[in-house]
Amino acid sequence: MDGYMRDAQGRMVPMDLVKPIDKARDELVRELVAKSLSLAATLRDFKEHALGDVRAFVEISAEQYGIKIGGKKGNITLTSFDGEYRVLIAVDERIAFDERLQVAKALIDECLREWTSGARSELKVLIDDAFSVDKAGKINTNRVLGLRRLEISNPKWIRAMEAISDSITITESKEYIRIYRRNVKGDYDLVNLDVAA
Repeated sequence: MDGYMRDAQGRMVPMDLVKPIDKARDELVRELVAKSLSLAATLRDFKEHALGDVRAFVEISAEQYGIKIGGKKGNITLTSFDGEYRVLIAVDERIAFDERLQVAKALIDECLREWTSGARSELKVLIDDAFSVDKAGKINTNRVLGLRRLEISNPKWIRAMEAISDSITITESKEYIRIYRRNVKGDYDLVNLDVAA
């Protein structure tokens, strides 16, 4: 509506009642947001085209060996002929645990009761830490999966580790593209496309 500005509560405020500094702030924020949305769209288009180009190149390369590759199979690294540039496609899979994680925790608790009877309570704290949740209520997957690396032959422990393995579900799979340029030391530096960084 002409002659008015909407405030944060959704009310229409007459322009002559809005302080000049508030108008200037609003104008600056809207200008920066408009530019950032345009830039975000450009980066999104670049990512889609780059991922498509890399996938097409991988298919062409595979065809030379009579192989057809489909879908997101994993990380890909392409390097320029002179070794100065590198393009990395990384596939990041996010995992979660289903209800069988609670079964694993119960089995581990049984093991702990057997092993720590009369022992120090600090031992139980180490295991409980693996199953603790963060502020968002999520379990640290690396800590839980780290338990599987322990070589413990107790049958209950082995069943608990099987329950952990069976409880893993992939909830999301994302592809990332990273571009690198070799520096004078011979190391690869990331070409930063993250405006926050």
